[in-house]
Amino acid sequence: MADGSTLPATRLTVNGREVSLSGDPFRPLSAALRDDLGLTGTKVGCEAGDCGACTVLLDGVQVCACLVPTGQVAGATVHTVEGSGPGEITDRLREAFLAHGAAQCGICTPGMLMAAADCLAHTPAPSRAEVEAALGGVLCRCTGYVKILDAVMAVAERRNDIAPEGGVGARIARIDGRAKVDGSEVFGADAAPDGALWLRLVRCPHDRARFAFGDLEAVRAATPGLVAVLTARDVPGDNCYGVFPAVRDQPVFAEAETRFRGEAVAALVGTREALDAVSDADLGIAWEPLPALKGVAAALAADAPVLHAHRPGNVLARGRLLAGSGRAGHAGAAATAEGEFRTAFVEHAYIEPEAGYANPGEDGAMEIAACTQAPYLDRDETAVVLGVEPDKVRIRPTACGGGFGGKLDMSVQPYLAVAARVTGQPVRMVYSRTESMATTTKRHPAEIRARYSADADGRFLAFDMEADFNTGAYASWGPTVANRVPVHATGPYRVPHIETSARAVHTHEVPAGAFRGFGVPQAAIAHETLIDDLAARLGLDRLAIRRLNAIGRGDATATGQVLASGGLPQCLDALKPAWDEATARIEAHNAGDPRHRRGVGVACMWYGCGNTSLPNPSTMRITLGRDGRLTFFNGAVDIGQGSSTVLTQIAAEALGLPVSAFDLVVGDTALTADAGKTSASRQTLVSGNAALLAAEALRAKILALANAGPSARLALQGGRLTIDDGEASRTIDLATLEADGEGAVLEGLATWDPPTTALDANGQGIPYVSYGFAAQMAEVEVDMVLATVKVVAIHAAHDVGRAVNPTLTEGQVHGGIAQGLGLALMEEYLPGRTENLHDYLIPTVGDMPEITVHLVEDPEPEGPFGAKGVGEPALVATAPAILGAIRHATGVRVTRVPVLPHRLWEQLAGRAS
Repeated sequence: MADGSTLPATRLTVNGREVSLSGDPFRPLSAALRDDLGLTGTKVGCEAGDCGACTVLLDGVQVCACLVPTGQVAGATVHTVEGSGPGEITDRLREAFLAHGAAQCGICTPGMLMAAADCLAHTPAPSRAEVEAALGGVLCRCTGYVKILDAVMAVAERRNDIAPEGGVGARIARIDGRAKVDGSEVFGADAAPDGALWLRLVRCPHDRARFAFGDLEAVRAATPGLVAVLTARDVPGDNCYGVFPAVRDQPVFAEAETRFRGEAVAALVGTREALDAVSDADLGIAWEPLPALKGVAAALAADAPVLHAHRPGNVLARGRLLAGSGRAGHAGAAATAEGEFRTAFVEHAYIEPEAGYANPGEDGAMEIAACTQAPYLDRDETAVVLGVEPDKVRIRPTACGGGFGGKLDMSVQPYLAVAARVTGQPVRMVYSRTESMATTTKRHPAEIRARYSADADGRFLAFDMEADFNTGAYASWGPTVANRVPVHATGPYRVPHIETSARAVHTHEVPAGAFRGFGVPQAAIAHETLIDDLAARLGLDRLAIRRLNAIGRGDATATGQVLASGGLPQCLDALKPAWDEATARIEAHNAGDPRHRRGVGVACMWYGCGNTSLPNPSTMRITLGRDGRLTFFNGAVDIGQGSSTVLTQIAAEALGLPVSAFDLVVGDTALTADAGKTSASRQTLVSGNAALLAAEALRAKILALANAGPSARLALQGGRLTIDDGEASRTIDLATLEADGEGAVLEGLATWDPPTTALDANGQGIPYVSYGFAAQMAEVEVDMVLATVKVVAIHAAHDVGRAVNPTLTEGQVHGGIAQGLGLALMEEYLPGRTENLHDYLIPTVGDMPEITVHLVEDPEPEGPFGAKGVGEPALVATAPAILGAIRHATGVRVTRVPVLPHRLWEQLAGRAS
């Protein structure tokens, strides 16, 4: 084939401008738009047409730009998210997306906007079903699609919905939303320094293997543009990183032996063309496959090899809770239910694969821009790898296209840092979809054995559980799961006698880490199924038995903590009308349709906000400049859940000035203090309190300047600050005040750390300052011939303490329900088999049921304006509610998820799966 430079150019019109594209005509249009034209609003999530993030309009019809060869668009008209065509539809859609909270992380938003524009251009007044069909090719992992559909229907119905202004309690548009809807948001793959080298990792193709390299230097020397081939010997500091320093165990590059399929052993660094020219086979790596431990039973066998020699056996961590006497509790029961439950590896499936770049500085300094949920963890662990002090490393988080816990662990960061240090040049990398799915952490598979007992009235007496969690080859967040699960194992109920334990167990499988719930969703499947058993045996209504035992304000938890907030009883009360209506209606339906049987289920959950019995501080800083602008230095990374907006609303409310007066600096470790990780549903509570205290500190300084009382009103107009205190009023020209080096004349700085205590040997203490609560009700329809399950409706009642922004809160609930539906019915990660978004199924817009959200506000005294977290609580109750509904419809008691059709069919046919 002729050199790309000699090929005729492809001429087309993009966003109303005539352009010319040179190079390989078989190159994907997505690459040409991004690399040649700088239109990075067209996102690339899979390069296989599975995710739809790269959707553009080609001659007015939506296409996946990753599947369209550039040479095929000669003479065509292309619209991307950066443009306004066709007509003004895209502009109207942008405003509707902002008003309805339809953009969360924002990585799928450009594709959604283009698909919606296609729909409205061809069908100006579509039905909701027609909009669903039009959006069906674009996947979203954050929103649950509801707000997206609402936004598109608002445009279709010619409504001009506008989000209001306001502080706490207002449905304001997310303050970082504009960049998400106009294509200017910068994600990890969207930018890098000019001339940056590229990096590609070489990974092990075996579950476990010894290996030896060939002549790597000969390969480098023989390949023009290949600057370096890196291995463990090139790591300047420790060839090891992790989440917790005490259990740091994951090598940057494996040395001599690998522990899981996909582990990195080397890295190629050079031009993109050079990396494409070298295959893994060219490196002459000699692989010797070794027997691998798959599953916890193999890892716990007496003769099992130990994965990590410095640990006694393959149990990474243990957790335990003991209260009362389980034996005595069970002995006095009128009914006892027990069972064994299994869950699978679950993939995060965020639409943005991991990406970023590193730029070396002077005297050992290193700057890394990458998608992350934990910039300070990245900073500290990268410093260990480089062998430098933490302040030598600067982490600048890019926009994060979904995380859900998967971007709490480092991914590209250590490789980029080592490569930039060795080469002395900036280096960038982007994981492929397969690489992302094959090598990053998963939800822990669980094997749970549990027993629940109740008296004749249905009051719970005793619960015991033993749970093993497959934590894979490395520690990641395994200790957190082992410690959190025993606390939550009973569910949110009053139980006097409890004995629970959990283990995180190493295997030769992909590491399992944090995924929206830290093991609590798996435990909920067990305890909620057993409660349904008890209800059946005692002849009690399933919602009523939960309401009888629901924990609430003033009750003591299993750890001995007395709850100051607990709205679960109100959540169940909110569901009761729909529950009563559905149970009556379903009975009538099933009498007339024996094939398509319907069922309804209910489940409850609770979730401790923040780290389990560990320090969990956040520090926030707000400055007032001479120009009258407030700058909020906020280290809490927003991964789509809306923390930047919520924390600013809290700060604005406490300060007494509008949200629009604030500029934000988010996440940069060189500019912001450590706000802790975006995980464990902690940012609204923990960072929210820090933001509130920082705002109050700044307000106190302002009031002191004017000698004003606490109820004074503030106003900013340019560089003039007015303080009205009753009839007295004073205006301060901020330019007359002394400023620091940043131009700030006043600042508020504050830190807040939840007042928790360590758990003793029996798990007693105060592990969390606050708990979120929820009850969810699911209605399903089961095809008794095909064994397929369709979720028809979900009613979700969540105690959020105070909904700082109800629109964003509802969006979190919708998104959690979508992921819970996937956990229940379709998501099972199988290494080597489901490493793309075609074979690994996540819910599409067509899979989503009708969702009704009830926001219950039982104020948390320790929370900012009474608020607490909702990110993880949104997911936990969904799967067990769906399983209960399947059982109601079919009589089948499900103990393994996902409930794939073949498994349900085998149970319906009377055969064990």
